[in-house]
Amino acid sequence: MFISDCRREFYDVIVSQRVLLLVASDVDALCACKILQALFQCDHVQYTLVPVSGWQELETAFLEHKDQFKYFVLINCGANVDLLEILQPEEDTFFFVCDSHRPINVVNVYNGTQIKLLVKQDDDLDVPAYDDIFRDEDDEEEDSENESDGSEPSEKRRRFEEDVIERTMKRRQRREWEARRREILFDYEQYEYHGTSSAMVMFDLAWIMSKDLNDMLWWAIVGLTDQWVQDKITQMKYVTDIGVLQRHVSRHNHRNEDEENSLSIDCMRIAFEYDLRLALYQHWSLYESLCNTSYTSATLKLWSVQGQKRLQEFLADMGLPLKQVKQKFNSMDMSLKENLREMIEESANKFGMKDLRVQTFSIHFGFKNKFSASDIVYATASLMENIEKEGPETTNFIKALDSLSRGNLDKLHQGLDLAKKQLRAIQQTVASCICTNLVISQGPFLYCSLMEGTPDVKLFSKPVSLCLLSKYLLKSFVCSTKNKRCKLLPLVMTAPMDVEQGTVIMVGIPPETESSDKK
Repeated sequence: MFISDCRREFYDVIVSQRVLLLVASDVDALCACKILQALFQCDHVQYTLVPVSGWQELETAFLEHKDQFKYFVLINCGANVDLLEILQPEEDTFFFVCDSHRPINVVNVYNGTQIKLLVKQDDDLDVPAYDDIFRDEDDEEEDSENESDGSEPSEKRRRFEEDVIERTMKRRQRREWEARRREILFDYEQYEYHGTSSAMVMFDLAWIMSKDLNDMLWWAIVGLTDQWVQDKITQMKYVTDIGVLQRHVSRHNHRNEDEENSLSIDCMRIAFEYDLRLALYQHWSLYESLCNTSYTSATLKLWSVQGQKRLQEFLADMGLPLKQVKQKFNSMDMSLKENLREMIEESANKFGMKDLRVQTFSIHFGFKNKFSASDIVYATASLMENIEKEGPETTNFIKALDSLSRGNLDKLHQGLDLAKKQLRAIQQTVASCICTNLVISQGPFLYCSLMEGTPDVKLFSKPVSLCLLSKYLLKSFVCSTKNKRCKLLPLVMTAPMDVEQGTVIMVGIPPETESSDKK
């Protein structure tokens, strides 16, 4: 059941209870979790946090804790499956689901007692009507009549024939209804896509309760940016939500001229800006960022010799010396950095990169540390999927969660280093796959399989990393192939998950030309 008043129907219900938080392993879920944790801290709510990735872990976590808890909050998991069928809970157990995955399972939508859905009301959900997919079971008790020997009275025979016709009509209507139901459910469930970021939904709750802080606003921004970086939402949806958050940013970060000079050294400021669509360029060299960003790499075809020449031409057109672009961005000449965005945008248009400018937000911690929202997304995702074992399985999750707090800049910088390593590995793997023709067109799909022994293959044993690689590979393949049909095909990609157990991880990516938000 959809909740119309998050404060009254969700927060006021759980504020006096012990709560189990089940949080999916993605950056948006982490940000939503941070906002909810901050609210819980304000009101001294007792809770236990359990990270989950996949339905098996969700089921295991529920079975382990179902005796101690009656209230469960699921973040970015649980909306698109029938929770009651999977978990088989007691009748006094309640689930509050804040999940951006779509479509939402119809049983969850129409369950009015145990499942409450925290969904932004203006999301286009297109849920089928109740009567189209559910109907009360008719008691079709058919009277077993003795076989007629032809000696029945005519009135009884007439009633019997009418009865047979009526039952036949009912069966036919039921078959037609079931066929129509299958068709409606197929249309509703055939595409997977994403709705409003869970972090934004949680921030809305904090705002309604007048408990929203600048930190919470920043987490909502990072949650939205994660959806954009992972290509989960359309550009139109991203720009619309950016506009919503921009109003909150103006409200929280309004400064008078007198206040501007009296800011404390560790103050936090969020600013809206038009930035370059280059991964981590402010913490890297401009050259490395251009080479390892999927948009520039695919457009310039940097895996080829010709592509490398085009990159040199691009830099020459901007008038940037190689010595400058290959050193750390912070060390570049101030005279070059001041006009860098305008110079890059002007030259990018000549080289077919018309979408190199993007609306985003940046954050300043005091005077020294400045990060863009996409920097945080890359760093947090890399920490969460770090393949170097440093303790229990939940260590990476806790590290990634901690890196979102401004007091843990050392963890954030560690995440940035891991993200650079991951982006390099992705671009090298993409170049290798294209140059060795590993992408195969077979029937209605494109296939690519990474074999054991491929360099950096362990990095892609995690879902977010493999999805990023798959999207970058498909974008690059579409730019490199001359086969028009291949440009309309989805990609299925596999990589070794656990060599000892012989398992593989598989992802499916919609066609690059797909403009619909339903992916």
